[in-house]
Amino acid sequence: MEQTIQQTNIRKGLTKLVIPIFIETLLIMMLGAVDTIMLSQYSDESVAAVGVVNQIVMFAFLIFEVINIGTSVLCSQYLGAGLKNKMVQVVGVSLLLNLVVGILVSAILHYGATTLLGWMGLRPELLKYGIGYMEIVGAFAFFQAISLTISASLRSANKAIYPMLVTVLVNVMNIIGNYSLIFGKFGLPAMGAEGAAISTSIARGVSMIVLFVILFKKHIPSFPLALFRPFPWKELKNLLKVGLPSAGENMSYSFSQVVITYLINILGNDSLATRTYTVNTTMFVYLFAIAMAQGGAISIGHLVGQKKIRAAYLLGKYVMRLSILVSLGLSCIWAIFGHTIFSLLTDNEHIIRLGVTILIVDVIVEIGRAVNIYATNALRSAGDVNFPFYVGLVVQWTVSVGLSYLFGIHWGWGLVGMWCAFLLDENIRALIFVKRWNSLKWAKKGFVR
Repeated sequence: MEQTIQQTNIRKGLTKLVIPIFIETLLIMMLGAVDTIMLSQYSDESVAAVGVVNQIVMFAFLIFEVINIGTSVLCSQYLGAGLKNKMVQVVGVSLLLNLVVGILVSAILHYGATTLLGWMGLRPELLKYGIGYMEIVGAFAFFQAISLTISASLRSANKAIYPMLVTVLVNVMNIIGNYSLIFGKFGLPAMGAEGAAISTSIARGVSMIVLFVILFKKHIPSFPLALFRPFPWKELKNLLKVGLPSAGENMSYSFSQVVITYLINILGNDSLATRTYTVNTTMFVYLFAIAMAQGGAISIGHLVGQKKIRAAYLLGKYVMRLSILVSLGLSCIWAIFGHTIFSLLTDNEHIIRLGVTILIVDVIVEIGRAVNIYATNALRSAGDVNFPFYVGLVVQWTVSVGLSYLFGIHWGWGLVGMWCAFLLDENIRALIFVKRWNSLKWAKKGFVR
């Protein structure tokens, strides 16, 4: 009876985390989707170009995750164990590192825009849109580096409501800014893709400032110098111990997507635009899985810090089952209404037909993806950070990339063939991760001794 009550309380706490994380993640996804939807009214070429740029930018953003994933895991376990000073040290070190790394990444994206897009094989008719967008968004990438660190800290302390509210503000600003600068409203010039970039960058800057204010008022009033003298090298080491393999898995996945985007570019502009539209619509299918996984990871981290391994295990199983159920249901709905969805985005009949077929294949993709999103977050939060990295590195590159080339290019199945490769990749990794969670080998890898 007591164990049932405990599980009920844990699930209630999970719900309080998941709802604001769900809304925040939805709005973050909409931030990119709004750019795509509004630019689709401008031209399919601008959508295709921005889709390629966002692959590069999101890959760069994953560098920040080296620190942010470590921040989330360590803060969750330290707060679960009642070690508040260690938590403050972790957040302080994280902010400093991501500021330095963020400025460096911003410089590379801004000054290397032409070179990087050239490496991606972007055709001249798309380069004119891509370069301007990337130079602007890239220059202010450090805004996102800082914002992600603060948000990770707030969520680990069960204060997920605040990043959610900030994201609401950012989205409203971005929609108004996009409308004004893409199409030239309210006396402003019509700037197309560059207008979308300016709007997005301003919104991210405001987000960073507001999150700083919330951090100091609601979570960490100050960072006493006494906690950083001498410098907490142990916490830096722990951050990197968690962050490097965790972000390495994310970066491996993202870089594999960059390579796949290069392969899709070979198929032509229609395939590239279809892929961009599909990615921006299917993101809403696995949105719930992301929110459940992030909320579950924080709760699992707290339980591991408290040495409640059995409760953590059962919570992980619950998160996985619910994530699969919701993702499967939503992907079926997307497939049924595929023609309507793509017709709203473009009048190109070839893109519409191709997109509808891909959404049918994607139903099976989302089953594996839901498991992978849950499992990687759960294993990391428990301290088992190397296993997801090794599995991702091997399976993503041999199955997702290798079979994408074989199915899509060599055998001539095109974009649909590539989606079949994604189906195999996601579900093979899902089976491996389920077996790992059930083995309980992660139970002895926590950071609180």
